[in-house]
Amino acid sequence: MKTIDDLIAAGIAGKRIFVRADLNVPLDGTTITDDGRIRAVQPTIAKLAEAGAKVVVASHLGRPKGAPDPAFSLAPAAARLGELLGKDVAFATDTVGESATAVVAGLADGQVAVLENLRFNAGETSKDDAERGAFADQLAQLADLYVGDGFGAVHRKHASVYDLPARLPHAAGDLIATEVGVLKKLTEDVKRPYVVALGGAKVSDKLAVIDQLLEKADRILVGGGMAYTFLKAKGHEVGISLLQEDQVPVCLEYLARAEKRGVEFVLPVDVLVSAEFPDLKAKAPVNPGTVDADAIPADQEGLDIGPKTRELFAAKIADAETVFWNGPMGVFEHPDFAGGTSAVARALLNCDGFTVVGGGDSAAAVRTLGFDENAFGHISTGGGASLEYLEGKTLPGLAALED
Repeated sequence: MKTIDDLIAAGIAGKRIFVRADLNVPLDGTTITDDGRIRAVQPTIAKLAEAGAKVVVASHLGRPKGAPDPAFSLAPAAARLGELLGKDVAFATDTVGESATAVVAGLADGQVAVLENLRFNAGETSKDDAERGAFADQLAQLADLYVGDGFGAVHRKHASVYDLPARLPHAAGDLIATEVGVLKKLTEDVKRPYVVALGGAKVSDKLAVIDQLLEKADRILVGGGMAYTFLKAKGHEVGISLLQEDQVPVCLEYLARAEKRGVEFVLPVDVLVSAEFPDLKAKAPVNPGTVDADAIPADQEGLDIGPKTRELFAAKIADAETVFWNGPMGVFEHPDFAGGTSAVARALLNCDGFTVVGGGDSAAAVRTLGFDENAFGHISTGGGASLEYLEGKTLPGLAALED
């Protein structure tokens, strides 16, 4: 696929370049609580603007129902992008209407504009090819060239991700080029030992990637809510912990496959438990108990990996040449249950190998818990996209950028 350096070499001064970014940042009202995705795409936007392009940035935010919803406006993201760029960023209050047309027409060379949330138009996410294509046709009128740099959305067959590149000369932004390069290190000619640490709530969300990683990884460490279904599969009492009973047979199969292939499949040996789920807003102390993973009381819920498991996981990561981590080890949003996730993050920092934080809640946890992002090999901007790539799926947004 072409890169933005190819576009710049051909000359882009005065050209309108549509940049499909991922500005899907968490908001508390109108306050951005984590600007990581904006900071990740800012270099691409700055590079195009410095080369004299008229840069039209577009993104989704949240899950509005195909119509304008002020709660999901991209205005705060546009303002933050302007701060990072150190220049005014124009904001269109619609996607393809009068405001977008006027704002784009008013751009001078080197200026930047942000369109309102793409998902305010039902055509963006429509499963109907014609409806999606019609919206892509309207977006295409706003630009001369297309740059895909919203890695967090490339696994979606959406108008701005999949259909629009077919209508304009296109290239991959620097962020997508970096993300794909990192993922190739996790799937092609991997340096070993290759350790994968998986967490998060639902085991069903990770079964497909575990299926693929059983063929590639040397060790798979499992924590978070998904661990309890594996513990149940081993015959352990899990109390009122998060459990997907229907996935127990699959977990049993994967444990057997791991043993047969010689893959270390490491589950928690102890957990932090509580009789009730903590209040994540008040963050009042819960004073959890610590129990062995095979001795969870029937009226207790496992909410984080325990101290022995933290040491175990750290030891399994220590000598790795490649590490991929996706998903928190517990309810990291509450200080009483953040220790497991912090321990895994520290283990990656202490590892001399190539370390990848696989986006989503893992990336949020790294920032929330105060770790230096630059100390990791790579922090992905797309949790779902990263997982689907590792599952071996074709990602629509990447396929659309191929020449």
